[in-house]
Amino acid sequence: MKEVYQNEEDTNVVGDTLDALVREGARRMLAAGLEEEVNGFLGRGRYERSEEFRGYRNGYHPSRELTVGVSAVEVKVPRVSDVPAEVSANGFESKIVKRYERTSRQTQDLFRKLYVEGLSTGDFEPVFRELVGETAALSPNAIVRLKQRWESDYRAWRGRMLNEYRFAYIWADGVYLRAGVDREKTALLCVVGAREDGVKELLAMELGYRESTESWSGVLRSLRDRGMDAPLLAVGDGALGLWAALDGVSPTTAHQRCWNHRALNVQAKLPKSLHSEVRRRLKEMSAAPTRSECERLRDEYVVDLSAEGRVDAAETVVRDWESFVSFYDFPVEHWVHLRTTNPLESVFSAVRLRTDVTRRMKRRDSALYLVFKVALRLSERWRPLNGGRNLMGLLVDGARFEDGILNELPVNAEEAVAA
Repeated sequence: MKEVYQNEEDTNVVGDTLDALVREGARRMLAAGLEEEVNGFLGRGRYERSEEFRGYRNGYHPSRELTVGVSAVEVKVPRVSDVPAEVSANGFESKIVKRYERTSRQTQDLFRKLYVEGLSTGDFEPVFRELVGETAALSPNAIVRLKQRWESDYRAWRGRMLNEYRFAYIWADGVYLRAGVDREKTALLCVVGAREDGVKELLAMELGYRESTESWSGVLRSLRDRGMDAPLLAVGDGALGLWAALDGVSPTTAHQRCWNHRALNVQAKLPKSLHSEVRRRLKEMSAAPTRSECERLRDEYVVDLSAEGRVDAAETVVRDWESFVSFYDFPVEHWVHLRTTNPLESVFSAVRLRTDVTRRMKRRDSALYLVFKVALRLSERWRPLNGGRNLMGLLVDGARFEDGILNELPVNAEEAVAA
């Protein structure tokens, strides 16, 4: 039996033929759709008459390339003349192919998604030429115009109400980007919340001046004014502006400082040779099963540092101590989420991977809209809190925990048990 081998040239020919067939099929379908659209507008088919005069067919507008999916299709939009004003003040306008449109809406959405996945504006031209061919009407400026839709998406998201769910926890941090005309980096003040069903949700992303009390107060007031009740616990780093703002806007919310940031603070007081020891000792403390055990380990470390004459480091370990052990008043299943700002920082490490490929943006709001779209895209993959929604429900209903263990049911739950 004779074997038949297909070489690369044959494969290319077949591929080109298929592409041509697809383009031709799309062109014919588009032409038929436009013809039917004109028939509907005029109330008659070609060569037919109708009782109401609605205008004349008058050939076609100049042909142009329209990018649909991954192909560029030639399209000729019909022209209609002498349309009475009472029929249409603007004459015939196709709803299938908009005036001056060069790219379909779905293709524009594809461009936006690819940008969000990490392509910078300058990367678009060569990448999309590979996708849509050399004839596609595409340029980096066109991509920039497409991003303008992100502003309206952001403003709608920023104004949404937040009273559908109760939030047990929030994580807050400032993310710095290269944007704006100033040499200083732009601060984005970000808040992620844990809902009563255990799902994490991006709650706020605002431009701020560094991480000042005034800037954070504005963010927290916006959350409150849109219906969000005061969370039980806020997790953040050592930025004083956040904690001062919380005391003013949400005084019932407990504070939990990030242990990773505390390790960095202590390391700054010690030579590099002792940095690994700092990490080990502080990790032992934060992993202790009870508050008393955590404080015993703290005291031992403070004694060791003081004996070595490292008083500054010892004082740093105990500074604002109560704000580092608040997590013991919450379910042990949640401790891994509460001891650090990692739930928020992990999100923005992924954001930076996508935004650092861009050059410094001239406008701070452009950076805001880009990061917002990236973060919202990534939020679809966030893992929920451990313990499930039942545990979160008990917590937001008022259950009390000691060293992570439930020791007092909510009032409504106690009444249900008694009944």
